[in-house]
Amino acid sequence: MADVYELQLTLDLPGSLPPRDLALLRWHLGEEGGRQDDGYEYPLWADRGPALRIGGALVGELCSDGPQWALAVRQEAHPDEFDDLRRMVLWLGARTTTVGTVGYLRFHESHVPDVLVAESGAVRSAVLRVEKVLESATEVIPDPWA
Repeated sequence: MADVYELQLTLDLPGSLPPRDLALLRWHLGEEGGRQDDGYEYPLWADRGPALRIGGALVGELCSDGPQWALAVRQEAHPDEFDDLRRMVLWLGARTTTVGTVGYLRFHESHVPDVLVAESGAVRSAVLRVEKVLESATEVIPDPWA
């Protein structure tokens, strides 16, 4: 399991998402009542609890605030799953109401992820250019009173 990646997605979906689409998402999140009939062998984002290789916790949540759905996913992924992951991320990209950064894919030993950006009904990967290495969290998160 040396080839482990961290996949993180946070995006919004329209409240008018068809029941079939919601059922597929729920199935991938390991929720009851979801169904699998679109060629996936197993749910992609059903794992919960401590992440074995990437640290932190594994998450998969779909919530509604009324007018839209909010999806948050943080999972470990192996390259053997990339075909299914790519298909699911493209499927989400065609449906999301979010424009801009929707997540990232990061090799577990890398410090810099490949960023996923949604625009015009699709998701593309963006390469980050590291121009400056910050030494501490205080440089990343500014103190508004300083």
